[in-house]
Order: sequence, then C-alpha cells, then structure tokens
Amino acid sequence: MGMVQEFKEFAMRGNVVDLAVGVVIGGAFGKIVSSVVADVIMPPIGLLMGGVDFSDLKIVMKEAVGEVPAVTLNYGSFIQTCVDFIIIAFAIFMLIKALNSMQRKKEEAPAAPPPPPAQEVLLTEIRDLLKNR
Repeated sequence: MGMVQEFKEFAMRGNVVDLAVGVVIGGAFGKIVSSVVADVIMPPIGLLMGGVDFSDLKIVMKEAVGEVPAVTLNYGSFIQTCVDFIIIAFAIFMLIKALNSMQRKKEEAPAAPPPPPAQEVLLTEIRDLLKNR
C-alpha cells in the first residue's frame, strides 16, 4: 500500500499536474497551428505561386507497379510541417519573452531595507538619550 500512496503523492504534486496540463494544451495548440497552416496560410501562398497545392508536392522515386504503391518523397508536406514548427516556435518564444519580462519586473522592484537588529535599535536609543542629557 505504501507504493500506491507514494505514487499518489507524486502524481498530485503541482509540477506534475502543471506538466500534464501543458502537454494537453500544447497538443491542442499544435493541432490548431497545423490547421491554420494547412487551411489558411498555405492555400494563398500556393495560389501566389501559380496554384500549387503544397500537400501534393512530391518526387516520385519509383512508380507504382500493380498493387504496390509508388515510392514518393513528399517535400510539400515537409514544407508545411516546417511552417507549423516556425509558428509554434515563435509563439513559444513570445510566451517565454513575456514571462521573462514579468520576472525582471519582479526583480527590479526595490526591496525595502531589512529592519536593523534589536541591538542596533537599543544602542541608537541609548545614544539619543545620552545626547539629550
């Protein structure tokens, strides 16, 4: 029973739960970016390049024979995946940049000087009393 309890404590730590949420959101974000690239960005780029559909760009290395499919090098799909990566990397860069600037603002905030130790306060009071005599 100890191992189950230990695993439960590990799984319910804040870092593990945050990581799980990040992975789920990251997966969904990746799908959204892939859709934006494939359905919104690449069609106009293909149109500007003379009606090219990037998902169909490929080099046939070996023609299909009978029921054996053709061997192709799908470089259009690779280009689309590279655009996905660039967009995701830029979004992550902007997020990290925002987090870093927030962190710097916290560090730049001037901290109040620590209060003097009790001995120093007492000595200051004694000095002031002696001055007044």
